[in-house]
Amino acid sequence: MTTSQIAKDALEQGQGILRLAPNWVPRSFCIPGRRIKLHPDDYYALGGERGGIDERWFSSTTPADNGPLTSENEGLSMVVFEDGNTSHQITLRDAIDELKGEIIGDRLWDEHQKWPVYSKFFDNKGPLPHHIHHSDEHAAKVGQLGKPEAYYFPPQVNNYGADYPYTFFGFEPGTTKDQVLDCLKNFSKGDNKITSLSKAYRLDPGTGWDVPPGILHAPGSLCTFEPQKASDVFAMYQSVVNHVVVPEAFLWKDTPEDKVGDFDYLIEVIDWEANIDPNFVENHYMEPISMHSGPEEVEELGYDEKWICYRNTAYSASEVTVLPGRTVTITDAACYGFIMMQGHGTFGPRAIETPTMIRFGQLSHDEYFVTEATAQAGVTITNPSQSDPIVMLKIFGPGNPDWIKRFA
Repeated sequence: MTTSQIAKDALEQGQGILRLAPNWVPRSFCIPGRRIKLHPDDYYALGGERGGIDERWFSSTTPADNGPLTSENEGLSMVVFEDGNTSHQITLRDAIDELKGEIIGDRLWDEHQKWPVYSKFFDNKGPLPHHIHHSDEHAAKVGQLGKPEAYYFPPQVNNYGADYPYTFFGFEPGTTKDQVLDCLKNFSKGDNKITSLSKAYRLDPGTGWDVPPGILHAPGSLCTFEPQKASDVFAMYQSVVNHVVVPEAFLWKDTPEDKVGDFDYLIEVIDWEANIDPNFVENHYMEPISMHSGPEEVEELGYDEKWICYRNTAYSASEVTVLPGRTVTITDAACYGFIMMQGHGTFGPRAIETPTMIRFGQLSHDEYFVTEATAQAGVTITNPSQSDPIVMLKIFGPGNPDWIKRFA
């Protein structure tokens, strides 16, 4: 079957709801936190030299940038079409290239010619190094897009204590560029102690943070749902974290060749005022905001939907909870991807369930992508359980009209 035929058949089979295969991504500098439901024998399924699998990417048309050992299609979500006993898969990127606005809507296709966001579970046992994602201006110098991202800590995958539930953000007000420059110049001399200039914030399940490009951050070890722009651009500014030595190559990752070795360029990448903002919490912390007026309306409707990531124009995200024993129809103004967090039932013609454990390479029924036309027409969700709610997390692209009505 051709790519075009598989894309069309998959779209027809799901009545506008594309089934996606689990999309596992390793990171050589990370130790898996083992909360993303992968079988315990499979966290190193790609081999020790690739590192442990500590990420699962959702609705991704963005390839992972994992160096020379990166496997084909790593980071790209796969659309699944089942023809009898035969399963066909193509990348979501290829499906969108074939069907364009039929999947993501003409608004997004005409402006971006692609699905311009994705999300992931980040699931590291310990903290990540203090690192930075480049702005569009600096990312363009290496042929990439800038990368804003957001964090939400789902309670369902954080129901036991994390090793390090704190994230460093930016620098203490009053920090100077010369102090940071000294840390960067000492990168290859052991622990460069850059987080001594920063401040750590406690992470609480059910809350989140907004992290625009240019802000240094060292994420803590809660399992994190991360909506982000379609880019994997970054550079590590911390040399040792949690007893793990960061290769110096990561300090210069996504630096133009003619700027490698130029520490002043690394300072230039930093959004200085945002990093020393004395009102950082006020400007970046996020608690869920319900789309409904209160518990009475939620009970009447049979579901609640809360904005969980809403401070950035590049994407938005929500958490949907369908009450036990209820059937509801939910409409959205834009296409979206979603991942199941709790419960089981039906989503339009599709079965939805929340697996406890997944083998590497195994298919599941917990992740889908909903086309714009189907989202606008509304999807009927049925929760057959008498005790367990259905909970799912949605990721939307830029310019979602529902987001604009509430936050623009």
